[in-house]
Amino acid sequence: MLSYRHAFHAGNHADVLKHAVLIQLLKYLNQKETPYMVIDTHAGAGVYALDGDYAAKNAEFETGIGKLWERKDLPSALADYVQLVKALNPSGKMRYYPGSPYCADSLLREQDRLRLFELHPSDSKVLADNFRKLEAHAAEQGKRSTTRGKRVMIARDNGFAAMKGLLPPPSRRGLVLIDPPYEDKTDYRSVADAVADGLKRFATGVYAIWYPVLNRMEMRQMPERLKKLPSNGWLNVTLSISSPSPDGFGLRSSGMFIHNPPWTLEPMLRELMPYLVSVLGEDAGAGFTLESGQGAPVSRRVANDA
Repeated sequence: MLSYRHAFHAGNHADVLKHAVLIQLLKYLNQKETPYMVIDTHAGAGVYALDGDYAAKNAEFETGIGKLWERKDLPSALADYVQLVKALNPSGKMRYYPGSPYCADSLLREQDRLRLFELHPSDSKVLADNFRKLEAHAAEQGKRSTTRGKRVMIARDNGFAAMKGLLPPPSRRGLVLIDPPYEDKTDYRSVADAVADGLKRFATGVYAIWYPVLNRMEMRQMPERLKKLPSNGWLNVTLSISSPSPDGFGLRSSGMFIHNPPWTLEPMLRELMPYLVSVLGEDAGAGFTLESGQGAPVSRRVANDA
């Protein structure tokens, strides 16, 4: 079972996978001057205190960013991710962890747009407060503003519904990050429905979906449905740090499914995933899967088969 409030899980192995992939997607989009839009359907609080009551309760960050903090042998994609987290912790002590909104804001340029949606009342308020603090800090440093103007917009809203009105973005370039809590099993169907609708409205957009790998029929069905949607291709990558626990509790494995991935992403993952398994893995159940295809799987690699 998965009881999900992201502050409890900030910086864990699932965040490592999600944010490392997100950063590489944004870096690829930055290669062209044409502006783009990032839509985060379930933005959370934006930044998390690792010494706060939520994150410190289970200290899940120790299964993720904590194991990478002092490493000197990071693959380049993982080095980009760790460097971004360290930039949020200039003292060198690991106190804060950036959620997806902070990661995106750190990489977006002045001409790009960030649209953040969070329905949870507490997280929505904290998200807005965090971005006001980022704006104030940027002003003190003489840098560009964040929330001021049209660059960043934050709304307490259902991201599944809100994304429809933003697609396609004016520049016809964009990334949609879908990362619901999956506490309600209908979230799995809602994700697949949202991506199907999004691809109809904006066929060339990049759609990145994070999901927990759990023993649920709905979870198993969602990636299979996503594979059948029409696009220019897809990637599906999962990371497991250990065997499932006997009681079924705890998150041991998660995945990222990407529609219309850049061509650079698969070779990057082939380098990254074995490293993550070796560093974050806790027992013989640790491993990864990496699939790619267009309408149906055309290749598959499982770490333990190598």
